Amino acid sequence: MSLHPRRRSVLRSHGVTVVWLTAVWVLLWGDLTWGNLVNGVLLAVLVATGLRMTPVDFHGRVHPGALAVLLGRFVVDLVRASFEVSMVALRPRHTPRGAVVCVQLRSHSDLYLTLTAELVSLVPGSLIVEAHRLTGRLYVHVLDVETSGGIEAARQHVLDQEARLLRALASDAELEDAGLRRRPERGRPGGRLEVTR
Repeated sequence: MSLHPRRRSVLRSHGVTVVWLTAVWVLLWGDLTWGNLVNGVLLAVLVATGLRMTPVDFHGRVHPGALAVLLGRFVVDLVRASFEVSMVALRPRHTPRGAVVCVQLRSHSDLYLTLTAELVSLVPGSLIVEAHRLTGRLYVHVLDVETSGGIEAARQHVLDQEARLLRALASDAELEDAGLRRRPERGRPGGRLEVTR
């Protein structure tokens, strides 16, 4: 006896989502029990089939070396920014000068826009205020412009993060469309490559 064609297509199209959501559910509870597992699967199936999710186009592939650079730099940024934010908070008479910085991203992909926004927001001292999907712009609130090295340095930090992300996940065509190369040129930081449009 085989599954109904519609059920088979639901399992095929949402299988990874169900597994991922179940894993997140179990991790959030912090205990692997049959009850947590069954509830996680039921909830994941309900979410995957009941909520309409926008399909995400991914034409790239994971590049392990560039992914290691992306993750390593993210950890360094996380530690450095945590220290800087704590120093801003502990300075007795210092009033931080915040700013909202508009950053025009190179990529036109919703996936890369979202991932860049998440990586930037996870670093203390910066928060995405708004993301324009159609224009590819991120509006980033910077806690203290002085600590960040100025507005241009804050903008460049976001562009560097996007460049590392694209090198880790994008296809060669997507990199070329963004005006980047697989490896950064010597002497230039990750996002300061010239745009070839």
